[in-house]
Amino acid sequence: MKEHRIVLAYSGGLDTTVAIPYLKKMIDGEVIAVSLDLGQGGENMDNVRQRALDAGAAESIVVDAKDEFAEEYCLPTIKANGMYMKQYPLVSAISRPLIVKHLVEAGKQFNGTHVAHGCTGKGNDQVRFEVGFMDTDPNLEIIAPARDFAWTRDKAIAFAEENNVPIEQSVKSPFSIDQNVWGRAIETGYLEDLWNAPTKDIYAYTEDPALGNAPDEVIISFEGGKPVSIDGRPVSVLQAIEELNRRAGAQGVGRLDMVEDRLVGIKSREIYEAPGAIALIKAHEALEDVTIERELARYKRGVDARWAEEVYDGLWFGPLKRSLDAFIDSTQEHVTGDIRMVLHAGSITINGRRSSHSLYDFNLATYDTGDTFDQTLAKGFVQLHGLSSKIANKRDREAGNN
Repeated sequence: MKEHRIVLAYSGGLDTTVAIPYLKKMIDGEVIAVSLDLGQGGENMDNVRQRALDAGAAESIVVDAKDEFAEEYCLPTIKANGMYMKQYPLVSAISRPLIVKHLVEAGKQFNGTHVAHGCTGKGNDQVRFEVGFMDTDPNLEIIAPARDFAWTRDKAIAFAEENNVPIEQSVKSPFSIDQNVWGRAIETGYLEDLWNAPTKDIYAYTEDPALGNAPDEVIISFEGGKPVSIDGRPVSVLQAIEELNRRAGAQGVGRLDMVEDRLVGIKSREIYEAPGAIALIKAHEALEDVTIERELARYKRGVDARWAEEVYDGLWFGPLKRSLDAFIDSTQEHVTGDIRMVLHAGSITINGRRSSHSLYDFNLATYDTGDTFDQTLAKGFVQLHGLSSKIANKRDREAGNN
């Protein structure tokens, strides 16, 4: 047995496939390839496992983590209405801590001395991986070939050809793509020119919203903030995401084209597809509007935004994120009920809400006969509510300010 054992986060793509023989050479050790099935679809995971072995891995592990990902990472994102910059549903960000967890476990199982990932020095994922490793097992030495050894795509392909490493990717492939059941992220290539519109060939989870598919009305039911049924049929969190990926995706819902602020300080143009994620978060937000008291709801919106920033910034295992989790969980006690929505032509329209925990009182809200709201109280409320502003503006007028 060699002294060094490197546990590699293995995706099956060009960079991590070439990393196996490269790391063996640079570190003089054995490579343990760890791949996670997060519901990304596409290639058979058995093929991914075999490719790692063919490239020289001493062990190749594939973990079926779809339900774990849905229950322990996607569900907290739903409860937090997790959207970075109010747009991005944290597609890649929430998968990284789960990958970290399983790499650390493999490190313990195989007496690993190093962990490795295929991220560059420009991206957010290097932070998410490495801070995660430092938080959960700081004894593992971290290696990032693409960053630490100035590894470029051209160099990777040349190394593969020189060393007979089996790769299927072409140097002409224009995009970098990361996907899981929560969504799909596409970047690089011609998308780096902000004026270039995305072409239809980059999409896989969503249909063109202009196709004219008939509207799809769906009822999503929640218990304690967790989706539990669709159209009355019980579902797991994973099943809820998968069904809404199909149904919302068929309507072109969940396409995003945004320029986001990366943690490292640069702006990056990203294309996302997240039909199920967007549908579930929109439904959850609508139910919170009905079931969470006003002051708590106002405060939670700020907590939700901070939670998304912590997760985006790679601090999933950090103390602030844990405390925010506790607060968010405490707000979900009454988030139980049904949301009816129409999916059509790239949009989501909420058109029905019901809950036994609702704070909506018809008799207080109605303007018709039977109104129980005492309007005589409103005049004094308005006067007191605006009193401090009135006094301050009187002072400023007397001082000659507009």
